[in-house]
Amino acid sequence: MGLLTIGTFAKASRLSPKALRLYDELGLLPPAHVDPASGYRFYAPEQLERARLVAWLRRLGMPLARIQRVCALDAVAAAQEIRVFWAQVEADTAARRDLASFLVDHLSGKDPTMSPIAEPLTIRYAALSDRGLIRESNQDTAYAGPRLLAVADGFGSHGAPASAAAVEALKHLQTESIPVGDLLNVLGDAAEQAARTVNDATQQADSTDADGGTTLTAMLWTGSRLALVHIGDSRAHLLRDGELFQITHDHTVVQSMLDEGSLAPEEALSHPQRSLLVRALGQGADATPDVRLHDARRGDRYLLCSDGLSAVVPTGAIHRVLSESREPEEAVLALVALANGAGGPDNVSCVVADVDELG
Repeated sequence: MGLLTIGTFAKASRLSPKALRLYDELGLLPPAHVDPASGYRFYAPEQLERARLVAWLRRLGMPLARIQRVCALDAVAAAQEIRVFWAQVEADTAARRDLASFLVDHLSGKDPTMSPIAEPLTIRYAALSDRGLIRESNQDTAYAGPRLLAVADGFGSHGAPASAAAVEALKHLQTESIPVGDLLNVLGDAAEQAARTVNDATQQADSTDADGGTTLTAMLWTGSRLALVHIGDSRAHLLRDGELFQITHDHTVVQSMLDEGSLAPEEALSHPQRSLLVRALGQGADATPDVRLHDARRGDRYLLCSDGLSAVVPTGAIHRVLSESREPEEAVLALVALANGAGGPDNVSCVVADVDELG
């Protein structure tokens, strides 16, 4: 078969001639031959496979720059890149769905987090971060104060300054008076500032290498409510009335596969990509946070932890420690001991906060 005209090739590939001209200009899909006199483009039949791949990826909504990277990879690597991209889409969609639900409930007066009468409450808290038994250094940061609770799990060669910078960027919120109606916007702005601070910290650590990033899971206490900001796979749990609830959603490839039903929970535990993040703070990462409000009740116990705990200690054991420990200090010590007792393969950080009556 000879060369195909741009019109014939467009029909066969389901790409418009206008799109083909654009992809030629970008170097994504150059024609096999261009007539020097007329400038008319001709394509080889063997280019159809690449053209159809480009068309499918565009239907997925993948940006052209990323499509160029995918097309340059072998089949196995290309499939992995598509899997990572779609996991990001799923995570972004879930975040927008949660925000839409919150706004609908809030504007219709049904928002349970905005109850008009709140019991005056306070929190008692403790934080602990440990290197673990295998890692040479600790890249986690754990912090607990009268208003701010935070855990950040750094990664890469500059993970330690990244996690420290992320938490430091939120500390100013402890001294600010924030109306409840503005709380979500303030937290969102703080997360954006944390992303910029992390980028600055990793670049300053070594001007030739910006390899570093971090997760961030933090809660801001307002006196009757806890506002949550979450990016990555550190977690927040709530122990209420004897039951333990995970109140964050992991931003990982594996969690996205679980959400779409392509992976069973038992398979996730040993999946080789279980630590691959689709959202984080760091150079080039998607730093879109989950931001929510939670009504606090007397007797609630909150746990924030890095995956150095959640990835190695069964949920049942975490539940038992949180239920049996009388004080937050006792709980964080016991949880870190459990992680190290399970081999301590990673840094482990925990923050535990108890909600109690004021005064």
